[in-house]
Amino acid sequence: MISWRPLKVLPWRWHVRRPRPSLWVSWRPNGVGLVKPNHYGEMLRTIWVNRKNLRYGWKVLTKGACDGCALGVAGLHDWGQDGIHLCSTRLRLLEFNTAGVMKADALADVASLAHLNGAGLRELGRLGYPLRRRRGEPGFSVVSWDDALSVIADSISASTPDRVGVYLTSRGLTNEVYYAAGKAARAMGIASIDSAARVCHAPSTVGLKATIGVAATTCSMEDVIASDLIVLWGSNPGANQPVFTKYLYLAKARGCRVVVVNPYLEPALERYWVPSNLESAVFGTKISDLHVPVRPGGDVALAQAVLKRLISRGAIDDKFIEEHTRGWSELEAQLGELDDEELLRHCGVEAAIVDQFADLYTSVGSAIFVWSMGITQRSDAVDGVRAIVNLALSRGMVGREGAGLMPIRGHSGVQGGAEMGAYATALPGGRELSDENCAELRDLWGFDIPREPARTAPELVGAVLDGEVDVLLMSGGNMLDVLPDPDRVSTALSSVGLRVHLDVVATSQMLVEGEDVLILPVRTRYEQEGGGTETSTERRIIFSPEIPRTVGAAKSEWRLWGEIASRVAPANAQCFSWRDNQHLREEIAQVVPAYTGIERLSTTGDSVQWGGRHLCADGVFPTPDGRASFTTPTARPVDVPEGSFLVSTRRGKQFNSIVHGDRDPLTGTARDAVFMSGVDAQHLGLSAGDAVTLESANGRFDGHVHIADIAEGSLQVVWPEANVLIGSESADRESGIPDYNAIATVRRR
Repeated sequence: MISWRPLKVLPWRWHVRRPRPSLWVSWRPNGVGLVKPNHYGEMLRTIWVNRKNLRYGWKVLTKGACDGCALGVAGLHDWGQDGIHLCSTRLRLLEFNTAGVMKADALADVASLAHLNGAGLRELGRLGYPLRRRRGEPGFSVVSWDDALSVIADSISASTPDRVGVYLTSRGLTNEVYYAAGKAARAMGIASIDSAARVCHAPSTVGLKATIGVAATTCSMEDVIASDLIVLWGSNPGANQPVFTKYLYLAKARGCRVVVVNPYLEPALERYWVPSNLESAVFGTKISDLHVPVRPGGDVALAQAVLKRLISRGAIDDKFIEEHTRGWSELEAQLGELDDEELLRHCGVEAAIVDQFADLYTSVGSAIFVWSMGITQRSDAVDGVRAIVNLALSRGMVGREGAGLMPIRGHSGVQGGAEMGAYATALPGGRELSDENCAELRDLWGFDIPREPARTAPELVGAVLDGEVDVLLMSGGNMLDVLPDPDRVSTALSSVGLRVHLDVVATSQMLVEGEDVLILPVRTRYEQEGGGTETSTERRIIFSPEIPRTVGAAKSEWRLWGEIASRVAPANAQCFSWRDNQHLREEIAQVVPAYTGIERLSTTGDSVQWGGRHLCADGVFPTPDGRASFTTPTARPVDVPEGSFLVSTRRGKQFNSIVHGDRDPLTGTARDAVFMSGVDAQHLGLSAGDAVTLESANGRFDGHVHIADIAEGSLQVVWPEANVLIGSESADRESGIPDYNAIATVRRR
């Protein structure tokens, strides 16, 4: 068991007590007058919005494990540093947990709700009662739980398991819910179960498993503070994981350098005001030491260019490579055949900047590579991950203090979701769907494990359109927002025979008319019986206790999945007869040995970190021969026709697909901003604020020009609005993640 305080006093806990003016952004107190978030105003807003249920909200904040990003905060503290740990994302999500129950007839006339966006639907309140709508009916009416469950059971029984699909989001779901849903689906013979991990870090899972033998972060948050160099590659933690900025502040205070590899130097990675630290809150903190403006799709070429420089400088860790890896000679041969000038053209970065990157990396004793959607949401995503792994292995930056590989997670449920087996391509524990593994799980669960057709989330949409799916069960999320080509997704949602939504609030996908649509209200992670656990980016399994609250007739989701499976497959009902949540966690520990210790967690602050502080410690990798593998990824630059641009997505004031505001406080831009380089704007005769239309083969996006320091030939627009430009045909072939990029033209309107 790991408690709040570390087992020993770590040096960085006192290093930062001396002010460091060299890191200050401005003498303006809290950056007054600058474009930046107003954290303290956000706190006051939170008090006002949750004023009717402040006592419960305070309990959630002080006792619960954060339902925001996956950095792992329980109560107001974490395990890597002292002090208060709270961010605006968590404060915004508090509204989900304090809202009152929705009126029973709030969704009775769907047409009258057409003007509401996601925020407007959430303001209707929490879902409290089972609702049903059949084609031709104006809206939803209340039904009993027994009737709702009977409709589901009858529909699944009338079909065949291969024509049923299950999709789970990462929206606050606990490990217990993921495990119960994955087990329930397979007990019903359903192999097509997938989760939101598919559309974020599936390439990281594939790439890491194939190279170092384990699909998880190899280091801990303490290592971020202890590291000499942090490389943020295709990620923007200032917007997506705000708590991470405090770690960056502490690391910077002890001399760490930060390299940002992004087409655009995000303001939050250039400077940030950490509200829970007095020095940073008053003066701000400079974050980035070097910006590497890689062209979208140029990441593999950039990694190869840097690695060639390491070799020429003699900066490779030959001893580590010889004793702990395989495949180096093949990689070295590949690099020797690559032309440096061609690599620079592909990545779009000047040689001088690549040299600076290589010099920085060569000069440090430890480094952590942190990446996210900028790497993974591409058609060559797995190769991008492999290229980063090559860089880390070349200097032995795995398995020791201050060093590691970190696919940073943006949602508290995404790491555990895949590890609990709510995944089309893996069983609990991340095990492959092999004959041996399926037989072993059959012996533990007591029923055969289905393996075909194991459709991923994007594949489920295609299968519905092809008439191959009769029933679609979805827990949370919003496919209309999450997946490319929303019109295509809407058509699929409308055509499936029975659609079932398990959620805490109403979303736009629920309002799409279908043959038969059910909405089932569930409890939040804090309300669910017996509490629950989440798994953080650093592999820490964190307990969040039950904070009792009744919202209509909402059910605990882990119980509900068991009820559904028991009705569809009565012969397997005993497999879901958990007496309580603790009993369920005992089963998880048995089925997923890495999670041993989860059964002993019982109160706020209880946690266990599977694998310990470092995976692959001392260069011993969980592979058959104990060695990591170098690979030979191929740079595949995107062919952009003359006069067109490569459009990538970005995030504004939002939490994943949940939009919290029309203005991004980090950039000062609205949600229709089209980020464009000054050079490209000049060529097009455009100025800041000009109205433009972006057109792709899939759709159009109307916006206004925002001049930014972004790689030439590329544009950025906010997601999920940008999904209208993105087609469904392009995806990473190994992981199945859609390519969230598009080629578009720009014209004035």
